[in-house]
Formats: sequence, C-alpha cells, structure tokens
Amino acid sequence: MTSPTHHPDYPRLRPLDIRHHVQGGQPYILLRDPLQLSEGMLLIPQPLAAALAFVDGRHDAAGIAQAFTQHYRMILERETVEELLAALDQALLLENERSAQAVQRVLDEYRQAPFRQPTIAGRGYPAEPAALHQFLNDYLEAADVTPRPLDEWPARMGILSPHIDYARGGPVYAQVWKHVAEAVKAADLVVMLGTDHYGDDPITLTRQNYATPYGVLPTDQELVDKLAAVVGEEAAFAGELRHRDEHSLELVAVWLHHMRDGEPVPVVPILTGSFYRFMANGKGPESDPMLERLLETLREASAGRRVVVVASGDLAHVGPEFGGAPLDEPARKRVRRADDELIERMQAGDSDGFYQAIGRVENRNNVCGVSPIYLTMRLVAGDDGVLTGQPFGYATCPADGADTSAVTVCGMAFSTGPAIMRRQNAD
Repeated sequence: MTSPTHHPDYPRLRPLDIRHHVQGGQPYILLRDPLQLSEGMLLIPQPLAAALAFVDGRHDAAGIAQAFTQHYRMILERETVEELLAALDQALLLENERSAQAVQRVLDEYRQAPFRQPTIAGRGYPAEPAALHQFLNDYLEAADVTPRPLDEWPARMGILSPHIDYARGGPVYAQVWKHVAEAVKAADLVVMLGTDHYGDDPITLTRQNYATPYGVLPTDQELVDKLAAVVGEEAAFAGELRHRDEHSLELVAVWLHHMRDGEPVPVVPILTGSFYRFMANGKGPESDPMLERLLETLREASAGRRVVVVASGDLAHVGPEFGGAPLDEPARKRVRRADDELIERMQAGDSDGFYQAIGRVENRNNVCGVSPIYLTMRLVAGDDGVLTGQPFGYATCPADGADTSAVTVCGMAFSTGPAIMRRQNAD
C-alpha cells in the first residue's frame, strides 16, 4: 500500500487527528498521525494553524501565504510557510514520497507479524490477563442483566457495543455483553464491523489475526478472501494499516474474548467508512451494489454456523471538543431526543429508518457508528427483513474538562425469529 503522492511544490496533508491544545497558557493545534509513522506529535501555534487549510495539494508555499493573507487579512510570510512545511515533512505528515515509503515499511512490518498487537493494553485496560479478567468481571457483576438462554437465540444474531473507553462506557458494555453471553460463547464465527475513524474507504479488510491479553483471535482467511473479491483486492486493503491503531475493533475484541473465557473463535475484522457520500448524493446505502454483494457474501458464509455480528459504534459526539457549541441543558435534551429516535429505529429493526434519521440532519450530532450499525442490522435481518432490537444501557459521557462536550453510547441486541418474539412477549 502506498499513499497518493503529489508534486513536491504543492504539498497536501495526510489524514490526521487534529485537536485543540493549551500549553503554557497559549493555544495550539495538536497534529497527531493516526498511523504513527513517526514518534511524537506536532504543536502548531493557533494563528499559524489556520494556514493548514491551504496545505491541500493546490497551493505552493507562496500560494499558501497569499491565500492565508487574503482570507484572514493577516500577513503571512512565505519563509514562515516554508518552515511550517519543513516541520510537517519532517514529521511525515505530508502526502509525498517520504511518507509513502514509511507507510509501506510499517505496513510490511504489520503484515509480517504473527498478529495485530493490542495497542491500548496497559493504557485503556489491564494488559495482564488475570487483572483484565477481574477488571471486566467487576463491570459484569454490577450489571443487573440476565443472560438470555442459548435456545432463545437464532443462529445469526447481532450486538451494538460501544467503543468508547471502558472507564466511561464500562457499565454499558457490561449490560449488552452479559445479555448475549450464551450466544457469544456458542459462536463459531464473529463478524466485527467497526467505525473507521481516520479513513473514507467504504470497507477496509485485513488478513491479520487480532490479539488480546487472553491470546489470539484467528481471522477467517477464506472469508476475508471472498470479501476482498467483492470489494476489489486493492480497494479492500488500501487502508489496511489503519487496523493497526484503530481502537473500535480492539475494544470489542477484548470483550468478545473475555465473554468466551479466553477461548478463541474465528473473526472477520472489518473497518467501515462513513456514509456521508450517500447523504451528499441523496441516495441510501442500499443503492451501493458493492455493499449489497458484501452483505450477501456474509449471509452465505453464515449458513450452517452460529454467527455473532458485532457493530462497534458510539452515538452522538457534540460540543466544542467536536467543533460544536458548548452544551447547555436545552442542547442536552435535543441530543437525547435525537438519540431516542435512533434507539427506537434500532429497536424496531428499521435499518432504513435509522439511516434516514441520520441523513435528514446530515449527521449533525456526529454519530460515529452509522455504518457499522446499519450494516449489522441489514446482515442480521432475516430473509423477510424482520429484525428486532433490545436496548441495554445508555450513557452520556463527558468529553472535556469543563463538561461542555459529550459522547453518548448505548448497547443493543439484535435478533430475529419466533424465539426472541416469545421472550419479548413474556417480558
């Protein structure tokens, strides 16, 4: 895999994690490379950071300085722009030959390793198996949820699990994973659909196995090959390196392995890109022939197997931390109403209604689980399209020190068939 390169005189930023930062009382913009091609991060003084908008492959250094001056009515010298570009290049943050070579080198290392390392272990959760077991069991013991018996689950069922950190989302994780425990233990295939936070590729696959502190979850190579044939080999693996540091699949893989008492199960790890392209053209995801063939291939692979499909996704991301206004009480109520509508659509098994509720407002609440949730609902639904969801937990998690930003999360169990209907009627 190589990144697209551009004429060196017309630099363009690579996809980056860009955040506000205060140091020594001064405002900065912090640039972090999601692929971590080089160590460390780059701090740009906030006034100068506005010039990054013009590092878009269409301006040379003089053009960046001129565009900045025209747009902001502030003088920016070409020499200052050249110093900025040199720092970006040194940090491998530009799309050019240097960063493309670094990407290929790191990708080769990733593919040659025996498994994908759990990158958050020791930071987001305990890296030692016994400590992790106790850590997650504490959440499970506090969850007032009864596991559903195995004979009440169909052969293919689904889960919406958060992918926020365990410190904030642990109780919600525990509620949904405890409810589906028996289905998870009996599964002989798990399809993991996770939000791709740093890429726009519709589907990104990997043939690499996924490790957790409990051991290794082997990737179903044969099924990945079939999916790659649907997506196209080059397109399917163009962003594969994002699997290395993407937390959305790692955080659900750990819960999956925990609920199976450390027993491995074949998995298919899939990163899914945003649905903004459909919102822009006015069509729905069902209009994409590739996605339809992908779902059909996964359904065919489910025949005769006990399959769990996991959607790793959170709900709203609102407030200054995500580019919005500070949350006040009326805003929090609006967010909750919007979330309630999404939860109702999931509970009704209405994948089209779920997507339409997002599309009507062009995802103004930055719901980052749109594509994995939609695809999971479509995949789990029976041949007649019947699907039901049962919600487990909801939380509003603070996302900045002033509590003016928030991430909302919920859990959901998806199923079909008369068994779950009898259970719901009994409840």
